[in-house]
Amino acid sequence: MIEIYTTPTCAYCHALMDWLDSKGIEYVEKDATKEPDIAAVPVTIIGDEKIVGFDRPAIKRALAKLEK
Repeated sequence: MIEIYTTPTCAYCHALMDWLDSKGIEYVEKDATKEPDIAAVPVTIIGDEKIVGFDRPAIKRALAKLEK
């Protein structure tokens, strides 16, 4: 499962979700404002990896590991 912690006004969060949608990748969006340990968004959790920011190369690597 892929989880993305976002805020309503985060442009990078929405760009990330649009990118995942365009690839047909399913995810669960979570409200980062309710998580005290999240200081920057977006935060993407893929498997055991936590990726801060819209880091496409890191997200692609984590997705590839998840598929194995």
